[in-house]
Amino acid sequence: MTAGRGIVHSERTPENLRGHPLSMSGLQTWLALPEDKEEIEPVFAHTGREAMPLIDWEGASGRVVIGALDGLSSPVPTFSDTLYVDLALEAGRRFPFSAEQEERAIYILSGELVISGDRFAADQLLVFRPGDQITLEAGASGCHIMLFGGAALNSKRYIWWNFVSSSKERIEQAKEEWRTGRFDIVPGDEEEFVPLPAG
Repeated sequence: MTAGRGIVHSERTPENLRGHPLSMSGLQTWLALPEDKEEIEPVFAHTGREAMPLIDWEGASGRVVIGALDGLSSPVPTFSDTLYVDLALEAGRRFPFSAEQEERAIYILSGELVISGDRFAADQLLVFRPGDQITLEAGASGCHIMLFGGAALNSKRYIWWNFVSSSKERIEQAKEEWRTGRFDIVPGDEEEFVPLPAG
């Protein structure tokens, strides 16, 4: 989903599943648009899992969700140099995390990750200095991680609730547009308007 000048979406449990025990795990990631693309027309496009290149190397498996890794390129469109990879490493498997991306980070979903002898457990975000050569190693139980990378933004971003912009004034304008109903309505949401948070 590309928000551009503003988009509304809804995440719902289907009626037939409501009230039943459910288990769900997910990672929601926001990628800021370059400043000259912040006000583009909003758009939604679905890219199925099967269209994302499969990583199937000895002891390493996953998908290239956005960008390119070792010759595998995702069809997901981007507006800046971006890398987003879902990767599982078997116990003891070593994996180089190239320094070609200006900014890089890893989120550990499960297991243990070892970097230069330091051990990191699940639910941690690791951010790396530009240019550092990094070799990842899975701990004794393996690990499941997300690799992030890309070009640095050319200006600062501000975030308030669901609004992100390089301009504080534009965020204030978006608040007013939301408050006065100038955002499009998701079909079926006509009676479930979510008000702006207080403050």
